[in-house]
Order: sequence, then C-alpha cells, then structure tokens
Amino acid sequence: MATLGRQATSLALAHALSAAERGLAVIPLSRTKLPALPSPHRAPHRSPGPGPHTEAPGPARPPCHGECGRPGHGVHDASTDPGRIRELFAAAPWATGYGIACGLPPHHLIGIDLDTTSGTDSSAALRELALRHLFTIPPTVVVRTPSSGRHLWLSGPPGVAVPNSAGRLAPGIDVRGAGGYLVGPGSRTRHGVYTVAPGTAHLAPAPCPPALLRLLLPPPRPHRSAGSAAPCGPGHGLVQFVLSAHEGQRNTRLFWAACRAYEDGIGPGLAEPLLRAARRTGLTEAEARATIASAARMTGHRP
Repeated sequence: MATLGRQATSLALAHALSAAERGLAVIPLSRTKLPALPSPHRAPHRSPGPGPHTEAPGPARPPCHGECGRPGHGVHDASTDPGRIRELFAAAPWATGYGIACGLPPHHLIGIDLDTTSGTDSSAALRELALRHLFTIPPTVVVRTPSSGRHLWLSGPPGVAVPNSAGRLAPGIDVRGAGGYLVGPGSRTRHGVYTVAPGTAHLAPAPCPPALLRLLLPPPRPHRSAGSAAPCGPGHGLVQFVLSAHEGQRNTRLFWAACRAYEDGIGPGLAEPLLRAARRTGLTEAEARATIASAARMTGHRP
C-alpha cells in the first residue's frame, strides 16, 4: 500500500508539473479533493495528514493567505514554479491529486462544473441557458469527473473576478472562479480518476462568451446614499454602482456597468462618467480605460 501511495503521489506531481508548464498554478490535493497540506495556524490533534483539524486556542488574528511564508494556505499556495511545486508535494506525501487555481493570469480560469450527483440534468440546464441568452460554448478543455460530470474550462478577461457559486447559475451547475480551484486531470480521488475528455487535451481554455460572463458576475446592488435625490439621467444607477465599489471589486463593478451601458446603447456617452467614477474609487485612469475598452469589445462595440 505504501508503494502504491508513493506511485500515486509521483503521478500526481508529474501531472501538476505538466499543468504548470501551461501556465496553470497548482496545489497538492488529498483523496478527498481538499488541499493536502493542513494550515500552519491550526493545532492538529493527531499526526499530520488530510482531514479535519481544530483551531488552536489564542487571540483572533487576521486570516493569513501565505504571508507567513509557510505552506498550508490552500489555493493561496498555488504556484507555477516547478521547485515550489515539488516542495509542496514533498510536504504532502499523501497527496494523490492536484488542484488548479482559478482566476489567476495568464488564463484567468473559470470552471463550469456540470454535476450529475444532484439528480438534475446540468448539461440540459446549460443548453437552456445558452438558448435563452444567445451564447454558445466554444471548443475548450473538458475534464471528466469520476461521477460522470464534466468541468468546462473557460478564460475570463483580466481584472474581472468571477465569484464561486453553487447552483446559482442553474441547478446542478457550480462555478469555480477567483479563490477557487478545479481538480486537475490525472488526479486520483476516493471515487476515481479525473480525465481529459477525448479531443480536448490540446486545447487552451476558450474565452468565456460575454453573455455567459455577465450571468456569472454578481448583479448590481442598488446604491442610494442617505438623502440622495432620485436618479437623474440615463446611466446614473450604473455610475452609482461603480462609485459604491470597495477594494477588490472595483474592476469587476466597472466592467459589469460598462457592459450594461454598451448593451443599452449609452456606452459611448457614459464612458467618461464611468471613468471618473472608477478613478474616485481608486483605480488609475489607465486601468479604468482598459476595463471600459474591454467591456466595449466584449459587447461587440468599438472602444
């Protein structure tokens, strides 16, 4: 059994290194599909290995995303550096798979997880969405799961953070975005092995269709400051939506608002107000102009 375990880890490492060569940042996973390395900020009650651990007593601290320099921070450990990847797997000799971090350059990976265990036809749900919102899924990497599900790999535009979600898009469809990860092909889990669907291994993640991307982004929340007057002029709500952005969501909100403006035919006239709003939130002029131009292109307009 020990030899089989070492072989599984060696095979997972080889697959992880191959993925890293394609620009995909990876971490080691256990048979449960969870990150293999326990957090260095928790005190385990048993020998190190995959499984639950309880929080060590002590004062509350801000969450660490790897700033401490030690491994064990889940997707925040993800790397494309071969030396670093070997170090992570050496620290987790029980790992039998690897996870691919989503949302990172150069691919800005978005994973569409078509689940089959929920009893719903997720493939049919995706086809219905595509018909209703007039988009098609381009040829792209498809990974088959041991439960006969599928992971579709798509790439998103820079500066746009697609959130993770479960069933929000449609029943049986989960989304892996910024801060999430996909189980990489070649990984061995308790239920079987993840494999690349025939004819897709040579493909790169295809660009996410604009109509689908808009469905994946969070809807805007109405923003009305105390005592503010009623919205004035077309696009006022979109400008307010951008102005209410906090750090970490500024580009995403600007992109969403600009897409909506161009779809509504007011993009050219609203570009400068959106630019000014984005600069007030802390974006540089170059960042804001690039995001607005990207939204124009994604909606079929000339920036």
